[in-house]
Amino acid sequence: MEKTLTAILSVLLLLSMFLMLAFNTKAQNDTIDWWPMFHHDLAHFGYSNSTAPNVNNTAWIFATSGNVHSSPAVVDDKLYVGSLDRKVYALNASDGQLIWSYPTSNTVYSSPAVVDGRVYIGSMSGDVYALNATNGGLLWRYSTYSYVSSSPAVVAGIVYIGALDRKVYALDASRGSQIWSYTTEGSIESSPAVFEGKVYVGSYDDKVYALNASNGQLIWNYATGGDVDSSPAFMDNKLYIGSRDGNVYALDATNGQLIWNYTTGDSVDSSPAVMDGKVYVGSLDRNVYALDATNGQLIWNYTTLDLVRSSPAIADGTVYIGSRDHNVYALNAANGELIWNYTTANFVYSSPAVAGGKVYIGSYDGKVYAFGQLSPSPSPSPIPSSEPEPTPIPTANPTPTQTDTHSPAPSPTPPTPSPTVSPSPEVPSTSQPTQSPTPQPEDTPLLFYIAAVGSVLFVTVVVAFFFRKRRSNANSQKKSSLDINKKPVAACLFRVTLF
Repeated sequence: MEKTLTAILSVLLLLSMFLMLAFNTKAQNDTIDWWPMFHHDLAHFGYSNSTAPNVNNTAWIFATSGNVHSSPAVVDDKLYVGSLDRKVYALNASDGQLIWSYPTSNTVYSSPAVVDGRVYIGSMSGDVYALNATNGGLLWRYSTYSYVSSSPAVVAGIVYIGALDRKVYALDASRGSQIWSYTTEGSIESSPAVFEGKVYVGSYDDKVYALNASNGQLIWNYATGGDVDSSPAFMDNKLYIGSRDGNVYALDATNGQLIWNYTTGDSVDSSPAVMDGKVYVGSLDRNVYALDATNGQLIWNYTTLDLVRSSPAIADGTVYIGSRDHNVYALNAANGELIWNYTTANFVYSSPAVAGGKVYIGSYDGKVYAFGQLSPSPSPSPIPSSEPEPTPIPTANPTPTQTDTHSPAPSPTPPTPSPTVSPSPEVPSTSQPTQSPTPQPEDTPLLFYIAAVGSVLFVTVVVAFFFRKRRSNANSQKKSSLDINKKPVAACLFRVTLF
């Protein structure tokens, strides 16, 4: 019996230690500033409080089968990204190993949003997908019947996304059914920012829109002088956004009034990042700009070798951004000086994500790159031997590459567009989402770990107390038996002594 109790006690103690270790790992995971959607968050700050690499070491490289225009999302040590090979990928963010891939019906320019164990992303098939973040299973699919290159924003159980059918959609995040849609006068490739009950987005009708997040009613719009491909960033009740008229705009987020604008030398498709009183943005004039967020005055600019469509990410005092010159750049956020660059084998239109001390970005060479501390794990996928080496930026004036002022041509197999125009929010359409029975994973709550560890410790204490009491009783009985046996012996000895 004693051996059985000892074994039970040992198992309970080991289980308790295991649960405490699991809880500690999750607690450490929760402290990391993950990058769950395009430009980090719902306001599109483009900023992470993560540490970030100051050298161009490649921790790993993963090769897809197509160009990577999509920008990565990183959550719980997993990286999610789309590719023009029509797939959505989930990779181990530490070593680049493939976890799963999901085939969509067309190319994927959209960047994923990862919320509550689900991956939301658009496709040029005209569909918005919700996938199980753990295994890539389809949860639902909603068809817009137009191209979807916009990236979703997800909050309060609603998915906000634009499409080339001129509409902004609000979809139920659980089921994929339409809540409302709002029709603009141009295609929408801009990705919505959502803050304080408003949805902000740009359109190819040259306007920036503010919509009521609950019902899609128009609050205000502001007319720029060109298509608005850029996605807005919200900070201190100001909305920052670029336009193909060459300007960066700061608008009053309440009423859409112009606060200031700064004119660059070409279209601004890049989406601004805002931090520490500065607005960082790229331009097709080849420059990366840092502007004063209050008045729009130029603080510094850095000139690359080709147009900059990528949107900047800021972390650890550094601005990370890609360029059509094939380079990924790390610039000093204070003065714009080059810290490092890395040359890929093709255009870098993807925008970087920063999390857990690494910078992640895609390239039109078909690869996803992770920069940071080298991983001891083997390379996750076959990388051609012609992998480009990091090279310094040439000092001589380069021969300019032909500048494209529009987005890459969409993939063939276009769906039939739906050109219906309505200036007001629409009731849910008859298009129904495709449902899948794949269950949604749920994060294990903190209280569960506390309760589990507490229960194990309580049972351990009870068993230990029972075991100790049993031994105490056994010892008491043994002692009593010895005392009883000693009395006759003592009496005999006494009698013998008397005789």
